[in-house]
Amino acid sequence: MASYNAISPEKLARLIGTPKAPVIVDVRDDDDFEATPSLIPSAIRRGHADVDDWAPKYRGRWVVVACQKGLKLSEGVAALLRSAGIQAEILEGGVVAWQEAALPLVPVASLPQRKATGGTLWVTRSRPKIDRIACPWLIRRFVDPEARFLYVSPPEVTAVAERFGATPFDIEGVHWSHRGELCTFDVMVQAFGLALPPLEHVARIVRGADTNRPDLEPQAAGLLAVSLGLSRMYADDLEQLEAGMLVYDALYRWARDAVDEKHDWVSHTPRRKDAGSRG
Repeated sequence: MASYNAISPEKLARLIGTPKAPVIVDVRDDDDFEATPSLIPSAIRRGHADVDDWAPKYRGRWVVVACQKGLKLSEGVAALLRSAGIQAEILEGGVVAWQEAALPLVPVASLPQRKATGGTLWVTRSRPKIDRIACPWLIRRFVDPEARFLYVSPPEVTAVAERFGATPFDIEGVHWSHRGELCTFDVMVQAFGLALPPLEHVARIVRGADTNRPDLEPQAAGLLAVSLGLSRMYADDLEQLEAGMLVYDALYRWARDAVDEKHDWVSHTPRRKDAGSRG
């Protein structure tokens, strides 16, 4: 019997990638985690034994707790979170149910190490356009909600990465960059195991906009135009990133839910009555 305070894998999967997604906390023990060293997209791994230490971080947030089968560990942690005034549910059936539903998992081996202060740290070139906004959106929505991004002058990206323990992306000669015809966003979608049809659709649009291939998808030229407009509107790269998050939120929801919807103003115009009709 499912817990009253539980969410199904299918419902959670619909929320991941959206601004209203809950915080997902993976509390599997070491043995279970090592047997499946992957995370539900956007999940953060925390210890069930030290919940009192990390719980305050999530006050005012909605938390979904996942363990191996959705039993004692997740039930106990969620109950402790609720006792601290935090809205908390468990993932019904745990990671096992998530896998049985054939939902994606992010391999931990593909993830940079989290900083001691929390979250991964990334660095790229300043004055972002396409990839350097799209990739942070992908990371924050599907990989690490606590990720931080540094925008620095192009010649200093590698040196900043080395000195501050950040992961460089979207520059030549690093792991997270263009490969053949793929842009950095494509590479991340594949490496993070996020082969979801809507994300793959968004990836083609990003690739078309980022590599001057508007023929790949009709929306590529529009994304390029919006991205160039944002770069002219914002002098602060981090402010531009926050504005760009909304653009990619909307693009993802369109790719997921609205690609077949058409807009025709004529269809919304009230019909005229025939001149000779009565009433």
